[in-house]
Amino acid sequence: MARNPQKVPYGYEPPKQERRGTLIYYDEFEHTTKEELETALRYGEEHSFTKLVLYPLHEETVRRMTKESISAFYKREDRLHEWKQEHGQSKVAVEGWEGKRKKYTPIEAALRHLTEKYPSPHFLYLTPETANLFASFSSFEEWIVKLRLVLSTEPERLHPKLEKFQHRWSLNTK
Repeated sequence: MARNPQKVPYGYEPPKQERRGTLIYYDEFEHTTKEELETALRYGEEHSFTKLVLYPLHEETVRRMTKESISAFYKREDRLHEWKQEHGQSKVAVEGWEGKRKKYTPIEAALRHLTEKYPSPHFLYLTPETANLFASFSSFEEWIVKLRLVLSTEPERLHPKLEKFQHRWSLNTK
């Protein structure tokens, strides 16, 4: 392996990064309003995240998770791209990985992909319904120690595992 020596003046310290980490908005984005997207963006800016990643779910994933049908993936993805262009945000990424797979993607595979691709620390921005659903999966305890959850609103009811790991999640207080 070749080494490329760099010369720096004595006492040089690299500048500290003011922004760090990734806020991942994991949702179906079927009923998500522009105001809710802006709230997530504001949260990311207030907490100095490097990126806000919008991760829309494929129809098959939503169907297996919630048993309801939603509009096509590309329509929801296009709506997110339009919102991103309206706001001219370079700090927002719309992740289309699940659309390329064109099939059911377990949350474990999605989180593995996202944590490998984007810088840490990782924060998962969820609606209370999705958070309760995520907590019901067997892999929840494995993932909750690797990332933190941010709930978009106050949940009406909490899954027992969310109560157990209450120190690993917080609310987006607007």
